[in-house]
Amino acid sequence: MAVVAVATANPVKLDAVRRGFERAFGEAPLDVRALDAPSGVADTPRSDLETLRGAEQRAAAARDLCPQADFWVGVEGGVAEGAGALTSFGWVVVRSRDAEGRARSATFELPEAVSARVRRGIGLAQACDEVLGGDARTRGAVGLLTGGAVDRSGLYAQAVTLALIPFLADGAPPPTPR
Repeated sequence: MAVVAVATANPVKLDAVRRGFERAFGEAPLDVRALDAPSGVADTPRSDLETLRGAEQRAAAARDLCPQADFWVGVEGGVAEGAGALTSFGWVVVRSRDAEGRARSATFELPEAVSARVRRGIGLAQACDEVLGGDARTRGAVGLLTGGAVDRSGLYAQAVTLALIPFLADGAPPPTPR
């Protein structure tokens, strides 16, 4: 059974990691472990680089907290200015002893009412709750904005699968647990 250490206690992100690994490796048994680890960046990172840095630092923290794992994962959501609008996305970093993969989720524009609050320093989840109602921590901005057609876990799960490409390259079997 592969041990996957994830630097978050957020159930939505944990579900995304499980779903992403299952898509990549099939029904291989997984032991997904939640670790409470800080990202080292703002609650709502405000650039592509800051968001990626948060995911990298989470993956490193997972490795430090659970060195016996087979994989260490960092997931970080953030926002950035782009083409006249504030956009939202997430970065995923997956590490093993032998390889590392990174992927960014799909990106979507935020409504101006949400963007204005975030630009004033309010966190994305709180801004979404204020403008859109609902539970942004669970459903995510994407879930609230699409009426559930795209959920936060699904958005991140695809990025997890894409971050696993280095582990799947050239048809090689997934790394075996140590």
